[in-house]
Amino acid sequence: MNKYLDIHPDVEAALKNQQPVVALESTIISHGMPYPRNYETAKRVEDEVRKYGAIPATIALLDGKIKIGLSDKEIEFLAKQATHVMKTSRRDMAYVLANALSGATTVATTMIAAQLAGIKVFATGGIGGVHRGAQESFDVSADLQELANTKVAVVCAGIKSILDLELTLEYLETLGVPVLGYQTDELPAFYTRHSGYKLNFQMNSPEEIARLLRVKWDLNLKGGVVIANPIPEAYSLDFEEMTQAINLALKDQKAKGIRGKESTPFLLAKVKELTQGRSLDANIALVLNNAKLAARIAAAYVKNV
Repeated sequence: MNKYLDIHPDVEAALKNQQPVVALESTIISHGMPYPRNYETAKRVEDEVRKYGAIPATIALLDGKIKIGLSDKEIEFLAKQATHVMKTSRRDMAYVLANALSGATTVATTMIAAQLAGIKVFATGGIGGVHRGAQESFDVSADLQELANTKVAVVCAGIKSILDLELTLEYLETLGVPVLGYQTDELPAFYTRHSGYKLNFQMNSPEEIARLLRVKWDLNLKGGVVIANPIPEAYSLDFEEMTQAINLALKDQKAKGIRGKESTPFLLAKVKELTQGRSLDANIALVLNNAKLAARIAAAYVKNV
């Protein structure tokens, strides 16, 4: 495995010394927002992790290696190359590595890489899930199967609101994946704090979450945990406005015949257009908020390992 892993010295030292480390994905850099805002956001997210006592490990596939922790130069490369970098999920991982291509990691691939490196906590924006109309398209994100099998905790602002939230929760329940609400018993819906869907478990502190993670994995219960962290109130967008924007975006997607892994980037870009950029501001705010919570959970986890 060592011939595929390239761990940044800061991350390697932290893991060796049982210091907190937080994994970060790279698709948000390449496919989530335009340059230079994507580069600036990636650096801000890393700084937020450090601010709360953990070491950031942004993950990507470069030069035939799984890079666990990136240099400034590598982050800037992903930001500038943007969509020329391949959006890489589990299916694509071996192909990208075998051909030494540049790959940005999705939630699923970041979880795989984090587990290989021994990182327990991962911060992202929102997880993928069951797409609307999946009963016809069968479009279900690989993130869900990864959550069922890979022992990494994923801190997010809930399920991306462009998806079918109810069916995604049902799917996660079937797979045995706990969905925890951080200081809430309602599923946050990415851009908004509310969805109307209640969660089974509310956790009110990073220490409480860390204890649950330890028990789950001590029992050798496979799979991860979703930690749903609501977007800060100041950045939360109006639920009805977002519902209307998402419905318009979905209508445009269907008219243009966009499917598969191109769906999410298209829909997020369309929602950004329909909200005059406010959805992008919200996206950045929620990622920073998730990085903060993930760092605090990672710190609580290593104290009692």
